[in-house]
Amino acid sequence: MTQLNVLGGDLQPCSYDPITGFYRNGCCENRGDDPGMHTVCCRLTDSFLEYSKSQGNDLTTAMPEYGFAGLGAGDQWCVCATRWKEAFDAGHGCDVILEATHVSTLEYVDLADLKAHAVRPR
Repeated sequence: MTQLNVLGGDLQPCSYDPITGFYRNGCCENRGDDPGMHTVCCRLTDSFLEYSKSQGNDLTTAMPEYGFAGLGAGDQWCVCATRWKEAFDAGHGCDVILEATHVSTLEYVDLADLKAHAVRPR
């Protein structure tokens, strides 16, 4: 099944280094079985990472037992649509790669808000 991005095109990969996605395949896919909806491809910022940590989701600390090295500003990562919206509403929305953000994100986030934070894919 073809996965679409928020622009209506084919979903592009978000990151292979670090490897991201709910399915750890580099893409912010939505196959219907990801309860967190990790569908927003973000280029992380310090502000977003600090906000996420303050809300109980520390993405910066390594967890080797899960093969997770921890993330830093500039890394690209599939973020939960509701967390991105929450951070955006609090003034901490991070950059978004629209071509790699799944169309189902639009159930939670306005396209105009995503476009306001859009950056070019690497």
